[in-house]
Amino acid sequence: MKNDDGEASPSTDPPATTDPPTTMEPPAGDVGNVPEKIKDVKESGPAFHCGICDAELLFKITQALLPGLATACVDNTTGGVFTSPGSVAADLRKELVEYLTQRTETYVAESVVLEGAPEAEVFDNPYDIIAILIDEFAISKRNLFSRVSALLLSERREDSIDDFAHQLEINGFWPVDKREEIVQILLKNVDSKIEYHCNMKFETAEELSLHMPTCSFRVMTCENEGCDARFSANKLEKHDSVCPFKIIPCEQKCPAFLLRHEMDRHCITVCPMKLVNCPFFSIGCKAAVPSCKIEEHQSEELHYHILYVLQGIYKEASEDVLKERVDQIEEMTVSSVLVKALTFPFPWQKAAGRLANAKNVRSLTSKVKDADAKLPPLVIDTKKKEEETPETEAKTESMEGSGTNENTENDAETKDSEAKPRSLEVPPLKKDGKEVSETETKDPEAMPSPQEVPLSNKDCEKEAPETVVKDAEATTENSDKDSEVDTE
Repeated sequence: MKNDDGEASPSTDPPATTDPPTTMEPPAGDVGNVPEKIKDVKESGPAFHCGICDAELLFKITQALLPGLATACVDNTTGGVFTSPGSVAADLRKELVEYLTQRTETYVAESVVLEGAPEAEVFDNPYDIIAILIDEFAISKRNLFSRVSALLLSERREDSIDDFAHQLEINGFWPVDKREEIVQILLKNVDSKIEYHCNMKFETAEELSLHMPTCSFRVMTCENEGCDARFSANKLEKHDSVCPFKIIPCEQKCPAFLLRHEMDRHCITVCPMKLVNCPFFSIGCKAAVPSCKIEEHQSEELHYHILYVLQGIYKEASEDVLKERVDQIEEMTVSSVLVKALTFPFPWQKAAGRLANAKNVRSLTSKVKDADAKLPPLVIDTKKKEEETPETEAKTESMEGSGTNENTENDAETKDSEAKPRSLEVPPLKKDGKEVSETETKDPEAMPSPQEVPLSNKDCEKEAPETVVKDAEATTENSDKDSEVDTE
């Protein structure tokens, strides 16, 4: 616009604004550009290197790169109005590769320097080393808002990171083969002990081609059906020992062959060699028997099973007596089986077939009771018990006698203790024949009165006339006194 003087006046219109991106889709950047620092540099000497890395570790580190990049992108754009994680993904990917390359090249030297420090933590596994470096890079890319709200929006932040990493994977933003090329170089930088990659060098390409099929780090796939694991050749035995899809024989020595991941369920459910308790466990048989050998165990241990049943019936009988009874029952069943075998031309089972067919405690108990009822009554040997009862009675009497003796001794001691103070209370006699009693002065009622002393019949006859005479004299004296009083 122009003013009145014809000069151009500054525009007062607001500046044009661009709408912020609403999508989180990453740009389709050129992923083939790998920094020159991580390219192989030919050294003097052999020009052909094997360089094959451990397959499992290579795959594990490759999978860790994409979530690390997604974390850095989300934290760098949290709270931003004009930026999104997808808009900074390409730049942060390049920075991540450069940062990991520089840090892995100097990590070995840094670990040697820090090895003697008291609080230094040095890792040997390449995965742990590279994972820590990825976390350090992601933390360094947090903006101010992300640092403040990291604790308040932790759950939402994790969901955003997972969603963005999934988008990167689907869109092919960073293909697996490109990531593996970078991880191989990173792994060689930190694997100073040469435990996770091949360090063989060759003069010609032919020598290298001959080495590749026999390299201990060559990649192999599991041959078991259903398993898609990839590992190095030197880890074949380790994987084979834990592969869940390998067919192996039953661990409990049954004829079955099954997959390793089905072994536990087989052993505790349908395996015929599964250990179970004897059906007669409740009456005394404590054997643990394979389920397929229960019938064999019942026939072999039938003698003891019958004994356990009889012990429940005759609780007071001794074991020797019951063993004789078991022999009688078995002989009776054997004889009955032989008679049936002669009468009927059918194959019979073992000697005690009828009892051996009992599959549980109830059936065996009923059959043993039926067989026992056909035998003479069982005579329980009570001699030992009779011999034991007098001994026990004698022991009890001796114990009671010792107790009574102790009681009598205690009573005697108490009587003696009571008698000693009384003997001290007896006063001594004086020379003139007069006796002074302290008991009479202190407690005259304690002394017995002469009337309380019982008299014999002769004494009573002698004293009777004397008392009559005394009574008559007393009456005359009283009458004389009365007469004197009257005269006065």
